[in-house]
Amino acid sequence: MSENILEINNLSKYFGGLAAVSDCSLNVKRGTITGIIGPNGSGKTTLFNLIAGNLKSTSGAVTFDEENITDVPSYELFSKGLLRTFQIAHEFSNLSVLENLMMVPGNQSGEKLMTALLKPKLVSEEEAIVKEKAKEVVDFLNLSHLSNELAGNLSGGQKKLLELGRTMMVDAKLVLLDEVGAGVNRTLLKDLGTAIEKLNKEKGYTFCMIEHDMDFIGRLCDPVIVMAEGSVLFEGSVDEVKKDEKVIESYLGRGSKLKDSN
Repeated sequence: MSENILEINNLSKYFGGLAAVSDCSLNVKRGTITGIIGPNGSGKTTLFNLIAGNLKSTSGAVTFDEENITDVPSYELFSKGLLRTFQIAHEFSNLSVLENLMMVPGNQSGEKLMTALLKPKLVSEEEAIVKEKAKEVVDFLNLSHLSNELAGNLSGGQKKLLELGRTMMVDAKLVLLDEVGAGVNRTLLKDLGTAIEKLNKEKGYTFCMIEHDMDFIGRLCDPVIVMAEGSVLFEGSVDEVKKDEKVIESYLGRGSKLKDSN
């Protein structure tokens, strides 16, 4: 088994004549929480969209768990254990927190009309199993008090926790977190960080996360990959990133220092 769960080789994506991702190569090792940072417009989210099958590449290759998944659509990657979250949470606002989680597992018998009509006991038994799993997830995320709350009524941070919870309803191998901390208050951000750490250490999840908050990156991520102009500029520990002249110049210009977020 390869030590890398994800390998990106010379990946490019052009929109007309503009290269959003340009000849990008990087690896994500199993069992890590890998951070991806870079200035706005450096290609981070486009890279995630290419990995997750939301965009088709212009050239290059993506390998996940030793399988070539270049341009494989997201619904197929879901069943392989590659999941992603988004900068803006995608909850079912008119369903409860528990119901949102119960929607995640695929191929439930109740999805088929004839099975639902002819085998109601089977459907009921499967639903009970899924509901129990969902209860375990809300307990894990300390959201039990919100189990029956409509997801649309949650705060931004609680919606991000719910998104993370959805990845727990299936056997995720790699989770792509796209600015999971954006718009989240410091208390809930701490809870999010704790949940990510627990999933990594206790359940073996591998994470790759885009984030702007350097405190959050510093707490969770090793290594940190810096992108600029659609490709990898630097890779190292968070301390090495903060001291690298190329990184500092890319973010702020010459003569500046890369500071932690407040």
